Amino acid sequence: MRRMKIVIAPDSFKESLPATAVAQAVRRGLAMIFPDAAYDLAPMADGGEGTVDAMVHATGGRFVKCPVGGPMGRPVEARFGILGDQQTAVIEMAAASGLPLVPRDQRNPMIATTRGTGELIAAALREKATRIIIGIGGSATVDGGAGAVEALGARLLDERGEPIGSGGRGLRKLSTIEMDGFDPRIRQTEILVACDVTNPLTGPHGAARVYGPQKGATPEMVAALDENLKHYARVVKERLGIDIDTPEGAGAAGGLGAALMGFCGARLESGSQLVAEAIGLSERLCGADLCVTGEGRIDGQSSRGKVCQQVARMAQRHGVPAVALVGGVGPQAETMIPPLSAFFSIVNQPMELSEAMARADDLLEASAEQVGRLWQTAITRRSPDA
Repeated sequence: MRRMKIVIAPDSFKESLPATAVAQAVRRGLAMIFPDAAYDLAPMADGGEGTVDAMVHATGGRFVKCPVGGPMGRPVEARFGILGDQQTAVIEMAAASGLPLVPRDQRNPMIATTRGTGELIAAALREKATRIIIGIGGSATVDGGAGAVEALGARLLDERGEPIGSGGRGLRKLSTIEMDGFDPRIRQTEILVACDVTNPLTGPHGAARVYGPQKGATPEMVAALDENLKHYARVVKERLGIDIDTPEGAGAAGGLGAALMGFCGARLESGSQLVAEAIGLSERLCGADLCVTGEGRIDGQSSRGKVCQQVARMAQRHGVPAVALVGGVGPQAETMIPPLSAFFSIVNQPMELSEAMARADDLLEASAEQVGRLWQTAITRRSPDA
């Protein structure tokens, strides 16, 4: 008799559990009901937290530690991944320029820089990478990616020929861009940006106005940052002939998307799709009886390329029912059915968010057990011998 095959492909539960731990908890719960099933754990990510871990573990790659400058200039110990092909590097910009690296009372996008992310890209080039995948979620910055391109050799200068300085504040002084020292290996490298954001660089839907406040920007800062980014985009257009303002995704990660597209020739791709392809999720779903995915919260935004949607769509193409276990359920979550067959919150009684996050491992295991009981009932009732 064929063993039941269950694929477990969740995202991380942000600030609570990494995707690997989520997958393990789900397996423990299901194994209480189906101890003999064949479990395939396929931790996922969407370009944010967990992207490097998911892709390195899935391909038998390796991690590279790299000390870089953090978002506020202080050194941080970051790392990136080299995949099993030994040619593809995977970087999370949050490891070098992320919001969690800055204490809440010190967050200031006027001075926060993406220089460390540029240093990670340079380190990947030293590892002989010919393809670089960059996840750009969770940034602390609104500097238009200026720090990153400076780390790669571009010189952004004011009217006196002096460097403009770090952060979104310095962009207003930009007068000249010198590219003679820009790393030539960039143009020989395929750069893919894992990103599901479509915002332009400036304006009402731009980097400063939409994302600035969550990075510590006051209303006055937001207005100044938007004007500075507009000036930056004008100078780039005048000096280099490149439009970094209007392309979809230019406003991602405080404008890092603009810099990577404009200076590095990068392409923006769905983060969850890039990860799914890298770990071979479609092939792993072949012949599966059930797929369980999950993430910290499901709502209307989840249908815009988040992990649960990506996994459920791929499962649907293989005729595999997909169930999501989530921390919270928000408005318009019902738009995820289909492709999901069902979703369930793991919070089984009233509790504070902090308690739910602390107990996520146990809550996931208990919820997965209940999903297993429900699935057992379903397959028993449809069995010819039932």
